Amino acid sequence: MLNFGSMPQFVIEREVPGAGALTQAQIRDLSLRSLQTLKEMGPQIQWLHSYVTEDKVYCVYLAPDEDTIREHARKVGIPADRVSAVRRMINPVEFN
Repeated sequence: MLNFGSMPQFVIEREVPGAGALTQAQIRDLSLRSLQTLKEMGPQIQWLHSYVTEDKVYCVYLAPDEDTIREHARKVGIPADRVSAVRRMINPVEFN
């Protein structure tokens, strides 16, 4: 498993019908709820960034394990349909 410092990185796939049509206010509300829950859970879980597509949201987190990711999702009330540990990160600079 790829390790950033001492914490593994995970990609979370969330089924959110209409995600691409959410308003800035809706995204802000959800993000603030998530951040508050992260603060309550402590530094062992961190949200790095998310990508919003038409009907899904893909989030990248640092966490000790999948159970911590799922606990966060449950507490916030958001889906975590697929949680995948990042095994390797690649970028085009490596191949130039």
